[in-house]
Amino acid sequence: MEELTALLVLILVVVASLATAIASLRQRSRCYLLDYVCYKPPDDQMMSTEATCAVMNRSKRLNDPLRRFLLRVFFRSGLGEHTYAPRTILHGREESPTHQDAHDEMDAFFHGAVAELFARTGLRGRDVDVLVVNVSSFYPAPSLASRIVRRYGMRDDVAAYNLAGMGCSAVLVAVDVARNALLARAPRPAMALVVSAECIAPNWYAGDDRSMLLGQCLFRCGGAAALLTSDPELRPRAKMELRVMVRSNIAADDAAHACAVLREDADGRVGIGLSKELPKAAVRAFSVNLRALAPRILPVAELAGSRLPWHGKNCGTINFKAGADHFCFHTGGAAVIEAVKQSLGLDDGDVEPSRMTLHRWGNTSSSSVLYVLSYMEAKGRLKKGDRVLMLTFGSGFKCNSCVWEVIGDMADKGAWADCIDGYPPESLANPYMDKYASPNHIHGDKASDIQLAGA
Repeated sequence: MEELTALLVLILVVVASLATAIASLRQRSRCYLLDYVCYKPPDDQMMSTEATCAVMNRSKRLNDPLRRFLLRVFFRSGLGEHTYAPRTILHGREESPTHQDAHDEMDAFFHGAVAELFARTGLRGRDVDVLVVNVSSFYPAPSLASRIVRRYGMRDDVAAYNLAGMGCSAVLVAVDVARNALLARAPRPAMALVVSAECIAPNWYAGDDRSMLLGQCLFRCGGAAALLTSDPELRPRAKMELRVMVRSNIAADDAAHACAVLREDADGRVGIGLSKELPKAAVRAFSVNLRALAPRILPVAELAGSRLPWHGKNCGTINFKAGADHFCFHTGGAAVIEAVKQSLGLDDGDVEPSRMTLHRWGNTSSSSVLYVLSYMEAKGRLKKGDRVLMLTFGSGFKCNSCVWEVIGDMADKGAWADCIDGYPPESLANPYMDKYASPNHIHGDKASDIQLAGA
């Protein structure tokens, strides 16, 4: 009898030890957003309507129909008067940027976002175990990741990843890479720095191919840096915890793969070309992603009897608010935000953060969703327990989504500090509409081109 009792005690001790080990491993397999910073460029880089029109007017390759087309797209883009552009464009050098111009643009961002993030958290470069940098269309050697390692004195065992060519959906790709790298280090706690931006200076298209001109009306300077950790001891300092990540890539389809391509025009000038297949590819990728996402975030009762957008149609009776309290969408353009709103059955309040971010910052590519998140935080809308759905689109064609849960106090105004009280404005209409866009200016542009611009 004593031997049996001893055996039972031993079994209980082993089971308890295993349970404790599993619980500890699960804790250290989680991914927390410790903090993040969105970059605010200096005021002398503001790209107003007048500056935008000046760029159009000084181009010797744009004829009157193309200028009318660009004006119409710009006035419908949803951008305001305080977005930012590289100095090469503002100083009239958009057709002759140098390699150093691109490095200068990136260095200013690193100093304005990464350095501030370290200062806010009290951490140093040597505290970082994993570094993930995504800048789609500027990939020098040594890499930008190596440039950051050198600049901030990171350890020689830091795992550095440099992502390129991933488009506007890259930030969630970077977060997923960082999360998996943290998981690979479990049960040892680790810290990851994610740096997401786009380099505009060397990629401003200066030709006359209509399908490649749309970026002038949408893309602007910006970027964000975020610190992620798997350390449960840092959870009380963290703002959010990553709950769900879903990545969809339909590049196996030829039309989807070719709908947004960095290419040369007939004169050898390089730019991003958008095909008429882009809206269809976006809808398909969106549908594929939602099919995987919905069962992971919505309650069974909501899924029962509802239909998912199997063919890119409206989600019908599905209430995505049952799985998320806030929505961060990529600010690809006014038409993109409106399309997502309609597809998910949301209201104007749900997409207000994305619309205001587009108005204030423009399309900052992959970092845009963090500016949207910052808007919500600056407005004081994020409370403990709230779930935030992020949704991004990008070339490939890709649609990525994730859900964060707010676990800490979120009250920083960040890059919005000097303007958040003015949002939302009474009107998003461009104040220079009457001056630059009379009916004679915009008459005759094809609706399909305007729709493509929004997508």
